Amino acid sequence: MSKVIVFGGSGFIGSHVADELTKANHDVTIFDKNSSTYLKENQKMILGDLNDVDLVTKAIEGKEVVYNFAALSDLNVAMEKPIEAIKNNILGNCHILEGCKTNSVKRFIYASSVYANSREGGFYGLTKKSAESYVEEYQRHYDLDFTILRYGSLYGPRSDKHNGLRKIISTAVSHKELKYIGNKDSVREYIHVQDAAIASVQALNKKYKNKKIILTGHQPIKIIDLLNMLAEIMNYSKDTITFLDENYDGHYIQTPYHYDSDLALKYVPDSYVDFGEGLIELIKDCEENK
Repeated sequence: MSKVIVFGGSGFIGSHVADELTKANHDVTIFDKNSSTYLKENQKMILGDLNDVDLVTKAIEGKEVVYNFAALSDLNVAMEKPIEAIKNNILGNCHILEGCKTNSVKRFIYASSVYANSREGGFYGLTKKSAESYVEEYQRHYDLDFTILRYGSLYGPRSDKHNGLRKIISTAVSHKELKYIGNKDSVREYIHVQDAAIASVQALNKKYKNKKIILTGHQPIKIIDLLNMLAEIMNYSKDTITFLDENYDGHYIQTPYHYDSDLALKYVPDSYVDFGEGLIELIKDCEENK
């Protein structure tokens, strides 16, 4: 059992990882600007801002492992607010890294993105790539061991209105229309948030020390095939499927792996949530939380 703090632990992936850490008998503290609605009785909560350096450093005191999920994670918002993206995703991460260095943390787990290794992603992708570089530099200079987790297209319960798959399903539930904004040739490798959370805890294994791990789904699916699948599950006519071929700047068409020669491991679990079952679960969640 380790004493662990999860920055951004009130959010989508962060809250699921906090739960999996608790299941694994770790002593879990959540640090977030918002109180977690998923907080367990045996989890602690600290309300705060990443730019409060003293509070961040104090929160990390006595912790052996630090996770950072706190970020401006919406690519479209980052395109409009690049300075805010820099403050949250780069400077905020560096405040945590400083706290880890000061408190001699054993492992820092950084939540990155497949965009970090891509020419796509706009300002969001650039902040993730830059933050990764700082993580690696802290290891070289201060011997702060890390694991970088590059998440792909996450979906599942607790996702918010910015989540790509939730947007599609929420619109379908509310307007009886399956709509996709972007390139109709787009391909995604969706990974259920529970699978991603389990992998994020297993990343504490020493074989992942100072490594980068890609966390995506196992089977690529074309967006048109996804919409057809949803139409069948939701008993909608395929005539309700529409594509808005707008300029969706920064979003990739296929999962990107082409920035440079940066080597990352692809995590493959023994078992995982079936995509169809996961879609049914998310449809019910959207119906219950319109």
